[in-house]
Amino acid sequence: MNYDVVVIGGGPSGLMASIAAAEHGAKTLLIEKGNKLGKKLAISGGGRCNVTNRLPQDEVIKHIPGNGRFLYSAFSVFNNYDIIDFFEGLGVALKEEDHGRMFPVSNSAKDVVNALLNKMDELNVTVEINTPVKAVHYGENQHTIILENGEKMITKSLVIAAGGKAVPHTGSTGDGYAWAKKAGHTITELYPTEVALTSNEEFIKQKKLQGLSLRSIELSVWNDKNKPIITHKMDMIFTHFGVSGPAVLRCSQFVVKEFMKGKKLVTMHLDALPEKHEEQLYQDILTSIEENPKRAIKNLLKGIVPERFLSFVLDKNHVSEDQKGANVGKDTIRSIVKDFKNFTFTVSGSLPLEKAFVTGGGVSTKEIVPNTMQSKVMERLYFCGEILDIHGYTGGYNITSALVTGRLAGMNAAFEASSTGI
Repeated sequence: MNYDVVVIGGGPSGLMASIAAAEHGAKTLLIEKGNKLGKKLAISGGGRCNVTNRLPQDEVIKHIPGNGRFLYSAFSVFNNYDIIDFFEGLGVALKEEDHGRMFPVSNSAKDVVNALLNKMDELNVTVEINTPVKAVHYGENQHTIILENGEKMITKSLVIAAGGKAVPHTGSTGDGYAWAKKAGHTITELYPTEVALTSNEEFIKQKKLQGLSLRSIELSVWNDKNKPIITHKMDMIFTHFGVSGPAVLRCSQFVVKEFMKGKKLVTMHLDALPEKHEEQLYQDILTSIEENPKRAIKNLLKGIVPERFLSFVLDKNHVSEDQKGANVGKDTIRSIVKDFKNFTFTVSGSLPLEKAFVTGGGVSTKEIVPNTMQSKVMERLYFCGEILDIHGYTGGYNITSALVTGRLAGMNAAFEASSTGI
């Protein structure tokens, strides 16, 4: 079969690319190896689908630390506000939640996926599901996609939207990297981002804090020079293998990059009370002890931090919970306060890429035209979504990148197809 544009991959960027191509008059085919389109979209945002983020453009790009600046050109064509207009134009009403995150009013990811599928249907996009691609052959005037069943699809323009290697049960198993390499592209080193971290600290091994959630803490990643690389203020949780939760996920790529440099351990600093100044907290506790010298230290400190964390810190400082406040030395109080404000621990690794939310690395952005998503090394070839070496924090940023790059790839693939003949 002959097409103007073939899109490989039925995730958010592939769906958007096929819509954009068809809207611009291209006879379009979308190929998906799995049994459903939009699998990752359907589970994103806890099944509610965080479609984008309403923060100003510069802020959105700041939240895409993995080559986000590459998207400036793309955003000048189609940006996060255009995504909001696009979905509302499809009849999906959106609402804004904390930190600018945009969700469907219905709280259902299915509504987002169905709106995209209905639009594709309306535009007569041909869809082949359960259709793995065996090989891609690049030609001078056309490209040939060979399916596992032996069938051949010929296209004027090809969009590869095959995803990364994170969340493989949605179909992201890295298939597209080989096709990109064959075209002459560089694949930068792949690594997990937005991933939980592992630790060999004794308190982790002994599960002393397992299951403890800390709210609105500040978590920092430190380098060899004892300087913070990055700090995030969010929630976190201690697990049986290490640490997880939003603050950890945001810090994780910076930790993983330290490991990639050859470090065996990375130091993290936890401030459980970022709103309080350390010296003021110390003085407040001393005052409390002076006023209630016979009260147990645990009762005097109760409510400052969660009880399990308090018990852990007291134990760490060799203070029994029922010890009277007056019997705890000032140096010990200072050490306790330091643990509240600057609890230091090391992490030794991360969960594997398959357990990460997002893939770091991919098709080098240096080889992609930033305002079209066209390959610089192969005619009529386009890339979009997570296969590119672009990654952001969770909070609608990765989907924004996928939808923006998908829009440009599909649109420009259609333009190029219309200007050439097979």
